[in-house]
Amino acid sequence: MLCDICNKNPATVHLTEIVDDQMSELHLCEECARKKSSQMESQFGLSDLLAGLADFEKPSEEKELSALKCPNCGLIYKDFKKIGRLGCGECYVTFKKFLTPLLKRIHGSGSHCGKCPVKISTGKQPRKKALDLQDLRCRLQKAIEDEAYEEAAKIRDQIKELQEKDASKGQP
Repeated sequence: MLCDICNKNPATVHLTEIVDDQMSELHLCEECARKKSSQMESQFGLSDLLAGLADFEKPSEEKELSALKCPNCGLIYKDFKKIGRLGCGECYVTFKKFLTPLLKRIHGSGSHCGKCPVKISTGKQPRKKALDLQDLRCRLQKAIEDEAYEEAAKIRDQIKELQEKDASKGQP
């Protein structure tokens, strides 16, 4: 089978596209597939998704955005919206005001509620307790969202118990 676009090379990539309940098949050679891939990425790339999600800024913030630039790598916020990637770790700090709502929309939360690496505990007991307390609070929130109220009550009691232990030892 030859490529549907160039009609020269054998088709090695087969795409099935469904638009408005109409299915169409496209058989492409590697070269045409690469071109089609870059076209599709430019139309439906991650940067477009992020830009669409980030376009909720207020008009008064547009001036602030145009001037917002990372002091470390020089990335402009407008460029971040185009490419969908930050330039360095400092960009998170520089663009925090605009990234926080974006991350909340993408992940559903502004803080990490997943597992933490085992090595993150520096051996200091208060840090470990803080992580445990944070983990319990995240689990409590998840249980409430899932409407698992019995589980939520158990977790709430664990949080109270941990806080009471800390209070009796004079820790925050």
